Amino acid sequence: MFWKSLLSLFLRDNCPMCQRKADQVFCLDCQRQLNQCQFANPTDFWQGDLPLLVWGKYEQALKRAIAALKYDKNPQIGEIMGFWLGQKWSEAKLTQKYPKLTVIPIPLHSQKLKQRGFNQAELIARGFCRFTGYSLNNKGLIRIKETEALFNLNPEQRKKELDQAFAITKHLAVKNKTTPILLIDDIYTAGTTAKEAQKTLKNQGFSVIGIGAISTTKSRSN
Repeated sequence: MFWKSLLSLFLRDNCPMCQRKADQVFCLDCQRQLNQCQFANPTDFWQGDLPLLVWGKYEQALKRAIAALKYDKNPQIGEIMGFWLGQKWSEAKLTQKYPKLTVIPIPLHSQKLKQRGFNQAELIARGFCRFTGYSLNNKGLIRIKETEALFNLNPEQRKKELDQAFAITKHLAVKNKTTPILLIDDIYTAGTTAKEAQKTLKNQGFSVIGIGAISTTKSRSN
């Protein structure tokens, strides 16, 4: 009953990817294609200075679904994807390892947020917290520097572009610094954005255990 009532939050008449009738967010065919993009072991990248838990490979159906979320204004995609990410987190038994967390989505700059109307990372974080029961803080970290698109930049240019791009607000500064933080984003590429956000938080005494993302361009051989 709980499962059905939770899924009912995401019900929609038409699939946002193909516009065919759908009982849930996606039609059965698009859901099948999305399932083919997910990693068998989402914790393959849960290592290093900024461990990564990721749902799937940024390709094919998953790439189209994220585009439909961000550019076709389908916010319900973000929440259901966050729910999927929460499932993977639980299956990996990370809930037992981290019984208490503050979840912070990677923020958009205010101008980008105004243009898009929502922060896709925040929607994913909401779905994630809905499943896991973790505390969501969507105002503690802000983006104070409007950066250009990073995909055309080399690693050094990306690092320079994102230098001091984030700041902590009073909504996080008053929180208990003993509670670890998990960052959330939609796509993890080189990790430059996430690492800059991590640095901003760590410089103020907060502990960042890693980042959760729906997709990554990384391969498991990296």
